[in-house]
Amino acid sequence: MVINLGSGDLNNGFEQVSAQLWASDHPLPEQFIGSLPAAPALVEQYRSWQLIYQTICSRKQLRSSEEEDDDELEFAPGGITNVSVVRFEELGQNLHDTINAWLKSQEFLNIDQQLRSRLLPTEEIRVIVEANDVLLRQLPWHRWNFFQDYSNAEMALSRSEYKRACSSPPTVPKNRVRILAILGNSKGIDLEVETRFLKSLPDAEVDFLVNPSRSEFNTQLWNKAGWDILFFAGHSQTSGETGRIYINDNQTNNSLTIEQLEEALKAAIENGLSLALFNSCDGLGLALALEKFNIPTVIVMREPVPNRVAQDFFKHFLAAFAVERLPLYLSVQQARRKLQGVEDVFPGASWLPVICQNPAVEPPTWLGLGGILP
Repeated sequence: MVINLGSGDLNNGFEQVSAQLWASDHPLPEQFIGSLPAAPALVEQYRSWQLIYQTICSRKQLRSSEEEDDDELEFAPGGITNVSVVRFEELGQNLHDTINAWLKSQEFLNIDQQLRSRLLPTEEIRVIVEANDVLLRQLPWHRWNFFQDYSNAEMALSRSEYKRACSSPPTVPKNRVRILAILGNSKGIDLEVETRFLKSLPDAEVDFLVNPSRSEFNTQLWNKAGWDILFFAGHSQTSGETGRIYINDNQTNNSLTIEQLEEALKAAIENGLSLALFNSCDGLGLALALEKFNIPTVIVMREPVPNRVAQDFFKHFLAAFAVERLPLYLSVQQARRKLQGVEDVFPGASWLPVICQNPAVEPPTWLGLGGILP
């Protein structure tokens, strides 16, 4: 299911919304048309939720840059009170209610009814929302009640313009998933859990780059053997629409934007890179940049992420995707849902992971990545 919001914004509404429904047993889609009214309350509610979320996250636990001078992520000992947590939960519920009231509007009713009339609650459904606007991408679309009614559905984001990258088949047959693991600046966080888990993966060949220079990172992306998965753990941040990763702990030349690796990333995608996983803070800017290069799939965290949450998501996702061999969307869904179990300590954890998908390309499978026979 691909929902295109067209032009517009939350303050003025969306006059032309289309939903295309693709089925595995048919090569062509069905399409339904509607619109969405203005919803300025969503803007204010999300900003309020985001502010309290950042306030109750401790800087010491976050995978955002230590170079930031951002006092709103700092709080005094005892600063997290029951009052702030209750208020945070209230804001989350208000945001949930407003999103669903918006998507139940009369203008969107035709799309909602047509989709539901053609789908079974037990079907595996990939829901892709096409949106370029930063705020639209930040909204917790997974809280749409549609996902409660269709338990095997999971959502992803996409740019409204996309194409398939020109990729070449590997020159040497392989039977293992090739992973380039970048372990960047880890000041104040622990990357040992991810490292151990990567080393234990079945059918995987993992190359680690620890605190690499830009040149070392660039060189590995150009590796002619190609990579299936790019994994990054460490500090990152998004400013506006620009994502930045901190690749080492040097005094200078310690960070990169995705655009600064453009040619190397394009080469890696042409050589088969299918999935980029950034287990780091505030990754929507990273995803937006990578989507412009037509990478098939990116997984990021939409807000600053505590270290424990990043570790748990990574373990749950790869256990489902690489060990249980579940489809990618169901693997993310399962890992995201399991994060609810730590929300007594890390409120909002299950809202963080998000898939960004190129709708012109099928999402990868573990077996397909490595050319492994079932």
